[in-house]
Amino acid sequence: MAVMNMKERYLAATDFRTYLKSVEKNQELWHGIYERVSISPEILEEARRIPGTWHLLALSEDWCGDAVNLLPVLARLTEEVAGLDLRVLSRDQNPDLMDAHLTDGKSRSIPVVLLLDVDYVERGWWGPRAGTLTGVGRQGGPLHALGRALQAGPALLCQGPGTDHAQRAFEPDGSSRLRADAHSS
Repeated sequence: MAVMNMKERYLAATDFRTYLKSVEKNQELWHGIYERVSISPEILEEARRIPGTWHLLALSEDWCGDAVNLLPVLARLTEEVAGLDLRVLSRDQNPDLMDAHLTDGKSRSIPVVLLLDVDYVERGWWGPRAGTLTGVGRQGGPLHALGRALQAGPALLCQGPGTDHAQRAFEPDGSSRLRADAHSS
C-alpha cells in the first residue's frame, strides 16, 4: 500500500461532526461535552490573531477519556476561529503517524493533534499531557495562542451557563479517569 502524503491524509480524515456521529463508546459524554462547551473570550481573542490557515489533525479513538475531554473543545475552538480546521483519524488505523508522535518516545497515548500549515506541512504537534506544543517556535509567536489553548486544558477554555457538568469532566484529578458525575444532570 502506498503511503499517502499529509494533504491526502488530512482530506481523507473525518470532520469532527461526522466523527461525533460515529462514536460508539462514551457516546453520551462525547455529545454532552460538545453541546455544552463554550470557549472563553480571552482564548478566542488570542486565537483569532493567529495569521493564516492551519489544519489540525487529531489521532483519536472514541474509548479514550482524554480524547473525549479535549476534542469537543478543540472542535468548538476551530468552529469559532476562521483559519482553523479540525479533522480526526483513527490512531489504530494510522500506526505510522502514531509511531512518529509517541508520548515520551514510547507510548501510543492519545489524543495527538498535528498542526499543519496551509500546504499541509507539519509545523508542530501536541500530545496528551504535553507541556507545550512541540515545534511552533518562540513564545509569543503567532501560534503561541493555539499552544496555550491546548496546554490550558478544557477547563480553562470553557465558561458560561450550561457548562458546569462538562467542566467537571474536564477537571483532571491526576488519573485521567472519567468522573461519574461528568455527564449527569
